Amino acid sequence: MKPFRPGIVPTLVVLALLPGLIALGCWQLRRADEKRHLLDTYAERRIQAPVAVAQLQQLPDPAFQHVQLHGRFDAEHSLLLDNRLRDGQVGVELLQPFHDQASGQWLLVNRGWLPWPDRRVPVRFDTPQQPLSLDASVYVAPGSTFQLHPDPAGGQWPHLLTAVEPAQLWQQLGRDGFAHELRLEPGPASYRLDWPVVAMGPEKHLGYAVQWFALAAALVLLYLYFGWHNNKENHHGRRHESTGRA
Repeated sequence: MKPFRPGIVPTLVVLALLPGLIALGCWQLRRADEKRHLLDTYAERRIQAPVAVAQLQQLPDPAFQHVQLHGRFDAEHSLLLDNRLRDGQVGVELLQPFHDQASGQWLLVNRGWLPWPDRRVPVRFDTPQQPLSLDASVYVAPGSTFQLHPDPAGGQWPHLLTAVEPAQLWQQLGRDGFAHELRLEPGPASYRLDWPVVAMGPEKHLGYAVQWFALAAALVLLYLYFGWHNNKENHHGRRHESTGRA
């Protein structure tokens, strides 16, 4: 049986790269499982009856839970989430504090997407002044979110942000509020609402996992090929050297 002699450098390269490639493939498989779980939870809770705001704090996993609200918006402390695209058009999502009268709790409600084609002109939106009865669902951001920082334009409202954590907003305003964003259902206070359930479906993560595992397999095959090929070249080199001396 021919000896396997890949060399030190190829061996070090494989030892350095192979665990990382396998780890990335396994991570994508876990992400696919997480996305499938989110989609299953979404489908299940779409058909459940809505709950009152007072019940939200008792739920161990409030993601996608339907909620009935009754109260008023706070028009003075609006947030604009920047760089939100719809059909290739740039815009923002409008979030405003909402005071639920039945529970006395504050909630951060996402009213939907607004176009913002000209940055020189402020985003235009209206805030209902009268009490409203609204339907919404809880949105739990995947992973960690950015912290809420003071607006760079001197603290003037509305704040323009790229991401927000509601708990930080309530701390800034000195209010008792729910720790997750609520997204409105279609109604009198909503703008454009077509949010995807997940930004990337499980099939995309599976595709990426296949790519990482394929790279790992290609690396191993190249390692084996060069191991046998180098041994063959060394064998022929020694044979020609022996012939020349003879």
